[in-house]
Amino acid sequence: MHQEYQYLNLLKDILKNGVRKVDKDTGDASYSVFGRQIRFDLSKDELPLLTTKKVYWKGVLHELYWFLSGQTNIRYLVLNNVHIWDDYPYKIYKLKVKSKKSKVLEKEEFIERIKSDEKFAKKWGELPRIYGELWRRWPTRYGKTIDQVKWALEEIKKDKNAHNTIVTSWNPEYLYSMARPEDVSRFPICHNMYQINVINDRLCLQLYQRSADIFLGVPFNIASYSLLLLIFSKITGYPPGEFVHTFGDVHIYESHLEAVKEQIKRKPYPFPKIRFTYDFKDVDEFKPEYVELIDYNCHPPLKAPLSVSGGYWEDVKK
Repeated sequence: MHQEYQYLNLLKDILKNGVRKVDKDTGDASYSVFGRQIRFDLSKDELPLLTTKKVYWKGVLHELYWFLSGQTNIRYLVLNNVHIWDDYPYKIYKLKVKSKKSKVLEKEEFIERIKSDEKFAKKWGELPRIYGELWRRWPTRYGKTIDQVKWALEEIKKDKNAHNTIVTSWNPEYLYSMARPEDVSRFPICHNMYQINVINDRLCLQLYQRSADIFLGVPFNIASYSLLLLIFSKITGYPPGEFVHTFGDVHIYESHLEAVKEQIKRKPYPFPKIRFTYDFKDVDEFKPEYVELIDYNCHPPLKAPLSVSGGYWEDVKK
């Protein structure tokens, strides 16, 4: 059976068994199940880029590079026409500007300024303590930073039997009501931890995602972490094995229901392949232009609105 049916069956599971929840900040409703898992065999030289709707491959590729290179400013993404992170800095910008009773730019104007004005982008485009920073520059109490990605790769190269090669983005010091008000992050860390492991001389990667927008977010996450496994496989020298995607709360937003019902009617095409065009040996050598996507055939796009839910907002501490 085609591996994509795992995803389609999870959509059906949520449609049948999902419990309705309402986000207290946005008011957006969703239907949730808890504790699910899907697995993709990457040893067959396929990339699980979903085919029952078109997934924005350029967005997957540039977002992953943004993480891997440790960046925290959305300007890189905006300059590459990737807009999946626009809403969070814009929401922060609106809160701060409104508090000063200044004129608020419309979102389109805001993003254009991020693109055209480096000084404006430096002030308003930053998302500190996002994945890239925490993967590559985890802050410590003694002032230095830890490069978790390089550590994990070196650890697995030195000892293929290692059980400890975890990269985490979940830092309670900056999250929700655990954080001091001046330190708190105003966006959710959703795909919060992954682990690499060698099984039968193949490199495997398991992601734990505590909160998952299955329709809009998860297709990106599947492709992104599968590509991450292939990159790590090349760097470590171990051929790729399984990508295991483990979910906490996995949900369909109410505004996505009709699109989901259309998607589950579609029959998957064969997954595409990727080819690396440069023989990089280190994570810092990797560049998006070194990845070639081959034979991606898919059904037409299915669109639905993004819900900016799940972050920290002022009423959490009231």
